[in-house]
Amino acid sequence: MHRRVVRSERVLVVNLHEAKARLSELVERVQGGEEVVIARRGRPAARLVAEHPEPVPLGFLALEVPDAFFEPLPDEELAAWEGQST
Repeated sequence: MHRRVVRSERVLVVNLHEAKARLSELVERVQGGEEVVIARRGRPAARLVAEHPEPVPLGFLALEVPDAFFEPLPDEELAAWEGQST
């Protein structure tokens, strides 16, 4: 069995057998920013890419916070939140 791993400027080319044996490692490397190409018989066959989930925009709920929310809590309520009894 011959083994071929080629690196070229953050592109890692591995043969299919090697990719199967090292899949977890290759996924970690892709998530770290490297590019991985899987070759079959020395020719590129597939590219392993990181999945970047769609970000959830902030403010997706129509919600208004009243100014009273930002006022200090009364001492009694603050003690209750901190687990202290008065």
